[in-house]
Amino acid sequence: MVLADFRVQPLKRAGGGWSYTVVWPDGTVDEESDAFLRTYEGSGTQRTYAYYLVDHLRWRVRERLATESVRLLDLHRYMGAVGAQVPMPWGQPWRIPPKRPYGSSALQVLAACLKGFYLHQCASGVNPELRAALEVRRLPTRADRNRALLGHVKTSVPTNPLAPRRARRRHPKMLPDGARPELLQVVNTARDRLVVTWLSDTSLRIGGLAGLHLVDLHLRTGADCGECRSPHLHVCHRWGNPNQAAAKRKADWWLRDGVITGGEIVRVSPAMTSAYFEYMTTEYAEHAAGHGMLLIQLAGPQRGEPWSADGARGMLRRAGRRANLPGRIKPHQFRHSFTSRILDASGNDLLVAKEAGNWASAQTVDEVYGHPDQHSPEFIAALHAVWGETQ
Repeated sequence: MVLADFRVQPLKRAGGGWSYTVVWPDGTVDEESDAFLRTYEGSGTQRTYAYYLVDHLRWRVRERLATESVRLLDLHRYMGAVGAQVPMPWGQPWRIPPKRPYGSSALQVLAACLKGFYLHQCASGVNPELRAALEVRRLPTRADRNRALLGHVKTSVPTNPLAPRRARRRHPKMLPDGARPELLQVVNTARDRLVVTWLSDTSLRIGGLAGLHLVDLHLRTGADCGECRSPHLHVCHRWGNPNQAAAKRKADWWLRDGVITGGEIVRVSPAMTSAYFEYMTTEYAEHAAGHGMLLIQLAGPQRGEPWSADGARGMLRRAGRRANLPGRIKPHQFRHSFTSRILDASGNDLLVAKEAGNWASAQTVDEVYGHPDQHSPEFIAALHAVWGETQ
């Protein structure tokens, strides 16, 4: 049986940005998917859910299932086939090499996508048995009550029967020791040195860095925005960027009289400013195409056009191999390493780490980083003292 080759179709919006839908091989829109995805118009969730649905719809065609005939057991089988640990036989893995099984976080997102998709279809009266199976509730926890307005009167909260049990939070993956100087030695351009330096000295995500415009940069003391006295930059969420890079956080921002205010404010180090001027006076001045974005491509037919986040990821991966660094260098490792260094320098002050790293809450910092370094001299000395040993 030949699988239906569903695909995701990006659609350029008139006001800037992109929308996403799912189409059949003949180019016709899949009505069920399109109606569901339209509820997330203008958000990054729409793109994420579109790619999850494409994979699920292909599996559903292979299993000869439709919305009217899908059961909760079938959805559990699919979750097991893509990587979830479920206590039941589910046949052959669906995502075979070179595709990798979904990780813990991806499975949580997939579960939310499938529940939302089928509840949206069942709202019209289709498959009431599946709707009843998905609309289950549980008793609220203390965290549920604390998060909700009037949480003390809550008697139940919705839950997702497809979501696998959350894995125990692992320690964040840091950069290898000495990675920054090693990477700076092997990168080939001023743009790449800027990327390594800016990721090392801030908590920037790669989407936010690739989405920066020159107008977002206030690299002198006492900038006109009046929101930060020291050099800083404003990470602004834009869906209209030509390289499709966008900041994760959607803080409000404004452009008034040519000055950016709002957004996510990130402090800038002297090393970042030096890397910026080296890049702007050489490669940017020679190749920039006038689009106003910070990172540009330096080679190929698209030279001078905005550089994508995937391009930056590939550069870091290749630089890590040239520097013989262990593992695969990923942009998010810089964010973890920066926050860990801030905690060490501030004496484990969670509020300082929250503000410096632009984290949503100090509790998140505590959960992810609030543990002792098991290789630190203090940790080892404490163990030896308890063991009654002397060093």
